Amino acid sequence: MKNFFLKLGVCALALTGAAEALAQEQVIQLFAHRGSRFEYDENTLPAFKASYDAGLRGFETDIRMTRDGELVISHDETLARLTPCKRVVETMTADEIRKVKTNQGNDLIFLPELVDFFADKDNVYIEFEMKTKPVESYPEERLREYCEKVYNTVMAKKPANSLYLFTSSDKRALKMMRSLHPDVDLLLIISKPICEETILEAIDMGIKRLGCRIEGTSKAMVDLAHKAGLYVSLWPGQSPEEFMRGAYLGADALNSDRAVEVKNWLDKNAPWIKYK
Repeated sequence: MKNFFLKLGVCALALTGAAEALAQEQVIQLFAHRGSRFEYDENTLPAFKASYDAGLRGFETDIRMTRDGELVISHDETLARLTPCKRVVETMTADEIRKVKTNQGNDLIFLPELVDFFADKDNVYIEFEMKTKPVESYPEERLREYCEKVYNTVMAKKPANSLYLFTSSDKRALKMMRSLHPDVDLLLIISKPICEETILEAIDMGIKRLGCRIEGTSKAMVDLAHKAGLYVSLWPGQSPEEFMRGAYLGADALNSDRAVEVKNWLDKNAPWIKYK
């Protein structure tokens, strides 16, 4: 029944002429959230390899810093959700983290390993989310060290035609990154819909890319964001239906926890939609 209504919606989109408009005006960046976490082992090297091999060219990941100053890929503050270990990442050394495996048996990876994987893969889009909360774990000098290390590690091996963005919901991290590297590409994450408030927050920070929740976002507000010169990234995405909704809203980028499923569905059912 779910697939029936999705196909019905696609037909309606095509018949109204919206499909033609999408094909002409939009090339949407589809990206695999944490390596497409509902299809593969979240934020692990096998996840990024599998989603890349499946044809994805957009990705998102999360970076934290160990007690001894190494950069590890982890969304959560603790390792409890994905591993048998219950400890807080920032209280552990890199060697301690290297002894931990995920519940699916994969190694936790460090940022240099992920950067190395993408070093020979041009024309890739990656959002590197700076996970610098709680604030107590990243006081100013540690935050400075973190931002410098993240930037230098990521940019050292960036292919010429790839787009690497540094993103965060922590305005301190974005401000620190900009103070250290004024020309850096930043994206502000706000856990609210695109609206006048969130648009103004991005404008006030001088940031041209905004990542907001798809729930509650209207096409009128996305249009307003575009008129303000903002690039719009919407989340979360867990199905082809949500991708189609984001496409209708006019998003520039859409994340997905099932990015391979979405890609395959688009190729089969909505070939007029251009994505990368």
